[in-house]
Amino acid sequence: MRNLVPSAIKVSTLEPAHNEQISDSASSNGSQESIVAAAFDVDRGLIFAASEDAQFGVRIWRTSVDPCEWDAPVLCGSFSSIDPKVLSLRVIGESAQLVLVTRSGDTVTWQLDESGELISGPDIVGSVDSGILSVEWSPDDTLLVMITGDENLILMTSTFDVLSEAPLHTEDFGEDAPINVGWGAKETQFHGSIGRAHLKDSSQSPTQIQEDPSDDGLPRVSWRGDGAYFVVSSLARQTPQSSKGRVLRVYSNEARLQSTAEMIAGLEPSLSWRPSGNLIASTQKEIRAGPLDTQRTGKHGVVFFERNGLPHGGFNLRDDRNSRIKHLAWSSDSNVLAVHIERVDGDVVQLWTIGNYHWYLKQEISAPLSTRFTSINWHPEVSTRLLLTSPLQIIQQDYTWETCAGAKDTGCVGVIDGQKILLTPFRTQNVPPPMSSHQLLANTPTDVSSGSLFLSQVPPHISLSQSHDLLAAVWQEGHVMIWALRTRITPGGGAVMNPNLIWSANLPRELCYCRQVLFSSENDDDGEHRTISVAILGSDGSGNDRIVIHDFEHVVSSLESISATRSRTISLQQKNGRLIPHEVPGNLAWQAPDGSIFQVHREEESYSQICSFTEHCLSSQRVDAQLFVGLSAGGKIYAAISNAESALLASNVNSFTIASGFVIFTTTSHDVQFAPLENVVAILTSSQGNGMLSPTGDETKMGELASQAWQKRRVERGSRIVTAVPSTMSLVLQMPRGNLETINPRPMVMEVVKNDLDAGLWRKAFMACRKHRIDFSIIVEHNQDVFMAGIPAFVEQIEDVDYINLFLTSVGRSQLPAEVVANVCDSVRQDLENRDLTKYVNSILTAYVVKSPPDHEAGLALLLHLRGVNPSLVEEAVKYIIFLVDADRLFDTALGMYDFSLVLMVAQHAQKDPREYLPFLRELRALPQYYQHFKIDDHLKRRAKALRSLSLAGPEYFQEALDYLDTYQLYDEALAIWQGTDKYMDVLGIYGAWLFDRHEYHQAATVFVEALDARRAMISYERALQWQELFELCLKEQLDGDEITEIAYRIADELFSKKRFSESARVSLDYAKDVRQAINTLAQGNEFAEARRIITLHAKPELIDQLLLPCALDCRTQIGDDINEMREQLRKQAVRLTELRIKKVEEPDAFYNVDDPTLHNVDVMTDVSMAPTTFTRYTVAPSATSKASKRSSKTKRKMERKLGSGRKGTVDEEEYILKSVAKLVERCAATQGEIKKLLPHLLQLSKAHREEGVALQIEFDHLQCELRAAIEDIWKKPDEPTPVDSWATRMQEKAKEQLVEPLQRVSKPEMSTSEWSLKLLQRKLTP
Repeated sequence: MRNLVPSAIKVSTLEPAHNEQISDSASSNGSQESIVAAAFDVDRGLIFAASEDAQFGVRIWRTSVDPCEWDAPVLCGSFSSIDPKVLSLRVIGESAQLVLVTRSGDTVTWQLDESGELISGPDIVGSVDSGILSVEWSPDDTLLVMITGDENLILMTSTFDVLSEAPLHTEDFGEDAPINVGWGAKETQFHGSIGRAHLKDSSQSPTQIQEDPSDDGLPRVSWRGDGAYFVVSSLARQTPQSSKGRVLRVYSNEARLQSTAEMIAGLEPSLSWRPSGNLIASTQKEIRAGPLDTQRTGKHGVVFFERNGLPHGGFNLRDDRNSRIKHLAWSSDSNVLAVHIERVDGDVVQLWTIGNYHWYLKQEISAPLSTRFTSINWHPEVSTRLLLTSPLQIIQQDYTWETCAGAKDTGCVGVIDGQKILLTPFRTQNVPPPMSSHQLLANTPTDVSSGSLFLSQVPPHISLSQSHDLLAAVWQEGHVMIWALRTRITPGGGAVMNPNLIWSANLPRELCYCRQVLFSSENDDDGEHRTISVAILGSDGSGNDRIVIHDFEHVVSSLESISATRSRTISLQQKNGRLIPHEVPGNLAWQAPDGSIFQVHREEESYSQICSFTEHCLSSQRVDAQLFVGLSAGGKIYAAISNAESALLASNVNSFTIASGFVIFTTTSHDVQFAPLENVVAILTSSQGNGMLSPTGDETKMGELASQAWQKRRVERGSRIVTAVPSTMSLVLQMPRGNLETINPRPMVMEVVKNDLDAGLWRKAFMACRKHRIDFSIIVEHNQDVFMAGIPAFVEQIEDVDYINLFLTSVGRSQLPAEVVANVCDSVRQDLENRDLTKYVNSILTAYVVKSPPDHEAGLALLLHLRGVNPSLVEEAVKYIIFLVDADRLFDTALGMYDFSLVLMVAQHAQKDPREYLPFLRELRALPQYYQHFKIDDHLKRRAKALRSLSLAGPEYFQEALDYLDTYQLYDEALAIWQGTDKYMDVLGIYGAWLFDRHEYHQAATVFVEALDARRAMISYERALQWQELFELCLKEQLDGDEITEIAYRIADELFSKKRFSESARVSLDYAKDVRQAINTLAQGNEFAEARRIITLHAKPELIDQLLLPCALDCRTQIGDDINEMREQLRKQAVRLTELRIKKVEEPDAFYNVDDPTLHNVDVMTDVSMAPTTFTRYTVAPSATSKASKRSSKTKRKMERKLGSGRKGTVDEEEYILKSVAKLVERCAATQGEIKKLLPHLLQLSKAHREEGVALQIEFDHLQCELRAAIEDIWKKPDEPTPVDSWATRMQEKAKEQLVEPLQRVSKPEMSTSEWSLKLLQRKLTP
């Protein structure tokens, strides 16, 4: 539903000097010079044109492609010829040549330099004596097809070497001739309504196809877009068996005939092969004679053929009875078909496009001053650039695709189709194209005798008001019309709209080439009048843009036409800009070709720059007085604010619109994104400084916007936005094939819902959420305080019980905090109870059930209350609560309330089998009350509550209670129940025994002490090795000395085994009175200082020789062995680490050779497969399944243990060695502490001990030095060479990002710097 509208125009007219020469030569020779051909020079950005003149021959002109340059063509070359009839003009980019082919048979070339100057004279590279009837270059300029005067077809290269030459006329069908497979005779097959009469022999001669008198008889050639085939249209030779009609022949690029089309009556010379290759276009003139004639209703029609020559549909042209179709031309993207029509009063070029199998007439370009067009060409790369030539002018028209969407409250969209404007209001109707809700016929005056210029019948541009139901259309020659559409948006019968023409006018003659109309409007305070402002953009004689503004007042209810109150004209000093759509008349802005945006000051009739886009945006919109959004031809969407540069929103956009506070745009990634306007403005404003932004700040701003994660929604491939209707929360998209799809995006829906919630329209917001499947929790989350205060209004508006139940259920299942859910449910329930308990009983039950945690007992209590107040409601209420809650769970809840009548009611309505629950209920009824409660609670597994009920059942059940609490470990509950009673000690005893069995000896001892059970408390203290508390209790219990000594020896032995040497010695000395054992224990634990103190205290000097001297030597020997072991480990690991690092550098493939899960599914490697590289294990496998994905969690844990084991030869060995060295440093620090304690005593005990101390200090000092050097060497970062920018380097950098080096995983250990050696022993090092 897009319109093809003009975006730029360039007119180059021959200078007056040339015109005077032309007029002089015309008066003397009776002929006039005329531009007849033109060609694009894509590489140099130029247009070359050729003119014919009997006196001057062929002359070559040059002008720029830039639409902003309206300079006159420059004469750059000429070629004298007796018959200066030009057939083709072409620029060959590869050879930098300009090639001209004439009807007389000459092929002329000129050499071009880089600036487009002809650096050589005309060179005739070849000549055909019989002349040339038709010529056509292939799309890639490598091949040339010529039809000579003697009707031969010649295929040549770009260097004019002949590849093939053959007669044009042949009786062969071609290589693709159909084959008869013998599936039955023709006489036996079905022939439809025509019957079999045509199979009978007829003595009459076959019907002859009449020759068209307007046919020039010349052949036509057209190439397919890929250059693989070309088609030739020529008049067949008349024979007794066939008539002289046009026939199409398809050839390959080797000039071999492929197929021949059947001869069709009325086929005309025009021919063009669609670049995409699926259709060959020609035209057909209707002939009404004979039974086999076409049934077309118009005079002319475009017909299509396939490559095999079979017809493939077509369409009728409009109002072309007194005309002739001269030429057809497809745009380079195959979307637009240009039809050149010669009429009596002047030529026109019609532009046709297809959508949903319907051909739309989008544009009708009339020749200037009622002259003729001499050629039409499309730009080979810019698909919407059309080049036209008239005898004196070179006209370049640029077009763009635009969707004409109107006010958001109606969602109206207008589509141009000839004189009809197809209108559809998408708020009320979703009519798929090519149909529409209303067809508005736009008739324009075409009386040439009145002195006005010729008017084309198709308006080049239409516009719908952004705020009101108005439509405007402008014609190229300066005629404008405005309609009030009067669209009906309310339900009901009648026409969906009733347009009324309210204003039309002819613009001043100074304004030419009108190409855009925009208007804005705003209501007055009374609401009955509105001010309408119409702005028409055109050009003056020099090409500069000119804006004409008309303001007038319009009465909304009036049907009468109005006249403008004031007219203004603003002249601009640049060419081919665009007006930016807006809503308020004061926001009129104009965009220059370089992207600069100017504010148009209506009153002063001036303009001033306010901001700019980075590049020119053909589609743009002004959101408000500050923000502009534009979409460039390259798919980049920009946002800009006043006094600031633009910022990039996205770079792969194909359409956009502004609605519901979002910039909504579709991308080539097949999704639609929603950029909040508030966020866009906030980022733009935060980056804005004084005046224009600095380049650095602008880059930061663009990066912020481009990195925003807008809300997205996937759409069908190639979707484009037609319009957005905020009132219905809908976005209308059009697919590439033309059909429409209306979606309700979540952001648009949420915007409407939030507005309704802010306005207190609870029911409207609720219904929108229900329709679009939005979680009802948004009603609470949006503004929780407002909702809680508005619950009465919410319930009053919703009212329906089912809707309230749906709301409560959704809130209960939402991600809201449990406290919020409970508060909402309780508040709604209280309001419902106050309103009508009978009406809202189901909703009240729902509120009890869905809250977190659910209150089933309160719901059942409500049923009990209703049974006494309104028994008729109970049955339905029970059924409803059973529907909400599992029946078995509800049965257990009722049973837990100890009300058997409620249990029976639930069981009956839940349709439970009586044989399952009646015997159990009878058994319960026979029990005493509390014991009955105990059985029920035990059945429901409510153990704590069951124990309390059993405690109330009486003392005869106490032993059962002890067994019960011991079975289910309810010790805390039991202590709370029996605290302060005579049974408390029994409970403590059971609790302490349970703790003792669990080896929680400390806790058990505490419990036994509380229970006054000293014997078991001492056993628990002994097991816990809490010897202080144990001997305190022993003394309190007054145990005899032998028993205490026995306990002391046991405790000392246990402490010694746990390497708690000091404590073991203390127990032996204090309670066993055994000094020798105490000294031996301290010596074994390297506690020589304490041992020597005790020996001196107790006067036992003999123990020094007996115990201390040998134990000191044993301790020194053990430490020496540890030092040797650490030294050996360090050296082995350092050597292995060096080997690994050398291997990693020299043989990286072997070093990283680990199991690659990405190759497990590869059965056979292809011929082009490569061996795995260093990067293979770090790449992501493309296959959907892999061996790694099938590993269980147990296997994964096993693999992790393997990776951490550091098995030799694995890639993780290096990391394992680094961790081992780090642990070695910790072990060395612990050994240093032991040495520090031992050295003073080795110095003092004896000379032999002193020598051992010196040796020990030297050994450990050497180990420390060696370890410190190894650490510095191991954790030294290797020097990295300066990288060379290449593909391999970039791949290595990518691999380094994914690979974490072991040195980064294992931090460098720090050696201890504390003082440990003795200076007296150091002096021994230097005797």
